[in-house]
Amino acid sequence: MVGVAAGESKDPKKTIPLAIKQIFWRILLFYILCIFIIGTLVSYDNPLLLHAAESENIALSPFTLLYEKAGLAFAAGLMNAVILSAILSAGNSGMYSSTRMLFDMAKEGRAPKWFSKLDTRGVPMNALYATTAVAALCFLTTFIGEQQVFNWLLNMSGMCGFIVWLGIAISHYRFRKGYTAQGYKIIDLAYRAKFFPFAPWFAFILCSVIILGQNYQAVLGGKIDWLGLLSTYISIPLFLIIWLGYKWKHKTKLIAYKDMNVKEGE
Repeated sequence: MVGVAAGESKDPKKTIPLAIKQIFWRILLFYILCIFIIGTLVSYDNPLLLHAAESENIALSPFTLLYEKAGLAFAAGLMNAVILSAILSAGNSGMYSSTRMLFDMAKEGRAPKWFSKLDTRGVPMNALYATTAVAALCFLTTFIGEQQVFNWLLNMSGMCGFIVWLGIAISHYRFRKGYTAQGYKIIDLAYRAKFFPFAPWFAFILCSVIILGQNYQAVLGGKIDWLGLLSTYISIPLFLIIWLGYKWKHKTKLIAYKDMNVKEGE
């Protein structure tokens, strides 16, 4: 998301490092610290919590139980409001990033040129219309086959997220290697990610483990759940087909460190 927004920032050298630092503290505060507080106040063997996974009742969530312990009787309603705002925020971010990526792909000739057209305000409305239509169709799948189609799409999108992060880890590693191989100094970069090269390697290995373990239960119990495996990992063969097909069509090759274009955009 930050990378997509960088393309429209007036001064990405200043705003992007600041945004990355803010995201780190927000994740630490709203996710890790929040989970830590809940873990210390809500017992893992709470009878209500044990049945939360089997119910859609928001009153059984650990967040609601925590609010109730604090004496907030309207906890369930508050959590519904929080969840709704989070969904709207995620949807807004998804619409923005998907629209801009489709627009950029069209500009680079990787999508129909029709999506690269801008209106008088500079908004790629054609790309926005297409993104909105696809999002609406995906939502409508919740009414088909007891949400089976929606669950498949959900699994595919989740797996694609980890595949993207694999690509980010590889790209970051190769960029840093190419940057130094061409004689440039890392200190000259506007933003320098910490813990290189450990961080990209760690991210790559961690994402790989998560991908492989997405549905390990399907191979346990003496009988393989082939349908479950397919619904979970179908994004991997689809990605490989698209990626290898693109490489075959355009005859692309791995670029050597010394030949990388590491200074474009400056």
